[in-house]
Amino acid sequence: MAREGASYHHGDLRAACLQAARELLEEDGSAALSLRAVARRAGVSATAPYRHYADRDALVSAVAAQGYRELAEHLSAAHPSPATPDDLAAVAVAYVRFALDHPALFRVMFAEPCDPNNEERVSATIAIWEYVRAIVHGTFPDADPDALSTSIWALVHGLAFLHLDGKLDASSPGVVADQVGDAVRALFAASPAMSRTATTPPTPES
Repeated sequence: MAREGASYHHGDLRAACLQAARELLEEDGSAALSLRAVARRAGVSATAPYRHYADRDALVSAVAAQGYRELAEHLSAAHPSPATPDDLAAVAVAYVRFALDHPALFRVMFAEPCDPNNEERVSATIAIWEYVRAIVHGTFPDADPDALSTSIWALVHGLAFLHLDGKLDASSPGVVADQVGDAVRALFAASPAMSRTATTPPTPES
């Protein structure tokens, strides 16, 4: 609801704009996000948001950065110190659950173009990457942390969008948890077998 006539002291305007942007995002998707629409929703002048956001890309980057921070908190809450494949599977389920609970925000975070030079967004993205890398290294200390982290993030991120886009059954939290958990555990189970197959020389034909 627009707060016509509301005044914001220094430091509140940015938060008011972000809140308005999140409200518009959840109601109508990213197409509804514009500085003018945010100003109307926040109840401020049409030029007020420009004090903090140079353009729509800057606003979208700020929303995305906020989403990355919330995602990181959500993953940490799912399991504070993952140490086993099952722990990682639980974190993966939390990642997909976040996407399903906040579909418009998730798409802005990962599908909407954002300014790559936006420091807030870049630092928030790096924090997510470092979190994934740390928990993967803690669970598989002998593996290449960068390569394995990329593989796991790509798998889980793909599962999130497959569920979001209706390609996989998202009819209940239990169904989603089973699908995601099974997929992650299958990757870990397959890796040793695939490695053995790759390193075992072929048997000479008799």
